[in-house]
Amino acid sequence: PLRSAPIALAMFLQRSAVAAVRRVAPRVLAQRTFTTSFVHRDAKPETPAPKDAAHSASSPSVLAGFKKLEDIKTDEDLLPPGAQPGTVPTDAEQATGLERLEILGKMQGVDIFDMRPLDASRLGTPEDPIVVNSAGNEQYVGCTGYPADSHGVLWITLTREEPQARCMECGSTYKMHYVGPAEDAHAHDHGHGHDSHGPPPKPKDMADFLKPEYLHL
Repeated sequence: PLRSAPIALAMFLQRSAVAAVRRVAPRVLAQRTFTTSFVHRDAKPETPAPKDAAHSASSPSVLAGFKKLEDIKTDEDLLPPGAQPGTVPTDAEQATGLERLEILGKMQGVDIFDMRPLDASRLGTPEDPIVVNSAGNEQYVGCTGYPADSHGVLWITLTREEPQARCMECGSTYKMHYVGPAEDAHAHDHGHGHDSHGPPPKPKDMADFLKPEYLHL
């Protein structure tokens, strides 16, 4: 269709203006420059702000009010102090006996019962067995083979009378190292000479009928 000359001229000028803006805008942006500024700061020691009373940095030591391991001599030393009235007691405030001894040890970074896994870096032999510490007359050892997890857990019983035994699956040898008291406080005679019938005899098993040279093969 035919258009009048003024309308066609207006449309031409509008298109020219849009095209000119599209060409000019990138040049305007490209002419912008970036400047950097440097700030000089003096390294002066700052005074730390006072900690809040409830802040962990200002809290007392976990050993405050509790006995240390070297201070424990009798069973009375393992009695708890108890919690303050109106408060919920923690394990450290209410635990007694061996549980308290274990908690106090952990608070000082000491593993009282030595719960580390057995040494599985080598295969124990009768000449060089894997030593296991024990504070009691018996110690149960769970063997998983060499390398570790080579077979299911097999439990081996070590005693003070028979401290060395082998795993019947992989043949690894373990030996108990007794670290408990020299005398049993719960013995029948109590070391006084009377009623000295001693503990009951150990029941016989298949190991009692083996020759000594075959015990640790």
